[in-house]
Amino acid sequence: MPERVVETRSRKLRVLEAKGELPPARPQFQPKPDWIRMKMPRGDVFFDLKKRVAELGLHTVCESASCPNIGECWNRRSLTIMILGGTCTRSCQFCDVPTGRPLPPDPNEPEHVAEMLAELGLRHTVITCVDRDDLADGGAAHWAETIRAVKRRSPELVLEVLTGDFKGDTGAVDVVLAAAPDVFAHNLETVPRLSRQVRVQASYARSYAVLGHAKRRGAITKTGLMLGLGEELPEVRQVMRELRDIGVDILTFGQYLRPSPKHLAVARFAHPDEFAALKAEALALGFPHVESGPMVRSSYHADGQRDIVLALRNR
Repeated sequence: MPERVVETRSRKLRVLEAKGELPPARPQFQPKPDWIRMKMPRGDVFFDLKKRVAELGLHTVCESASCPNIGECWNRRSLTIMILGGTCTRSCQFCDVPTGRPLPPDPNEPEHVAEMLAELGLRHTVITCVDRDDLADGGAAHWAETIRAVKRRSPELVLEVLTGDFKGDTGAVDVVLAAAPDVFAHNLETVPRLSRQVRVQASYARSYAVLGHAKRRGAITKTGLMLGLGEELPEVRQVMRELRDIGVDILTFGQYLRPSPKHLAVARFAHPDEFAALKAEALALGFPHVESGPMVRSSYHADGQRDIVLALRNR
């Protein structure tokens, strides 16, 4: 039976209407500025990689979330595998991953992920997932199986896992951490004031709790925020201070780009100088590493962070 995918925007409106919390009017379409540059997918490397992903029955966030960097990254043989299927149980209004009723996790997926990454011979990679609120553990056991399978096949690989919030279940977080990923990442995406609108079923307090718990367990932690959703810079600075208070190690800033007319519109395009200024401020606050720029995504050029992660691990 195929996964049942639903249209996410109408569902979002029904939920907010019932609560009397309809979102504000959206700004009209804005043309992209000159500094937003995307490379078209092309070339043998890109299409060979696409074919192999399909052969193994894998999903990638690059494809499922319509990442603007897919052409550049895949031509470098760098991709972000997305586990636990291709259908998410949540309906975040910035994300192009389909929402619906997913199938049970594929028991062969951990070995297929390990096989794909071993073939690529990467030194550092990111694995992410759809949210699986339908599973009692949020998919934590499947996460652990995948991490261990990858580590068996590629013991030198620095592995970053970008997880959901597991509904705040720190026991599920511990299951993932017990499999020894090199980096535990969970994205806040935006500032608290906008979180309900942007991450419909998520909770800011829950996300902070997950990141703080992982840090207390000794993990290298990472999170990311998007600019251009209507946030104010003082709000961003407050989030930065709070993240340092709980010891987050790696912080990313990128520009929100609307995947389709169904999704939240871009409120503004932040200038590259603003990204540079935020990076400088974050480093001054004590973040060991910051990636900040219009095209930055959680896994964008993450392969260049290997030495940083190793240095943090050896502190």
